[in-house]
Amino acid sequence: MEGRVSEATGTPEESPHKGKTGLKRVWNAFFYSLDGFAAAWKHEDAFRQEALLAMLMVPLAFLLADAALERALMIAVVLLVLIVELINSAIEATVDRISLENHQLAKRAKDIGSAAVLVSLSNVLVVWGLILFG
Repeated sequence: MEGRVSEATGTPEESPHKGKTGLKRVWNAFFYSLDGFAAAWKHEDAFRQEALLAMLMVPLAFLLADAALERALMIAVVLLVLIVELINSAIEATVDRISLENHQLAKRAKDIGSAAVLVSLSNVLVVWGLILFG
């Protein structure tokens, strides 16, 4: 989806928030990311729970895995849960921004995001189980 179209020219309008390039863009993006982490921590119970679990599981991966590849996989699947949870939280916030009205498509979007989190959590169980007991 292109976004808004100028009535005068018929061409797509760019976001007025775009425009920074190079190192300035990277620098700003870093701080926007920190703002995102802070918002997720403050407003999302599930993210806080999963982040605390990650803080426990990442060090455990170093203790429990025998090989570097095993440690890398164990840590990667834990971090994947956080990534999926952040995306799910962004979807939920966007849907809520559009409307708080109960709507079938809003429910579908939120349920699909939740299903993605469940799949990522299941992935942790499978990978950790195979490495530790497999």
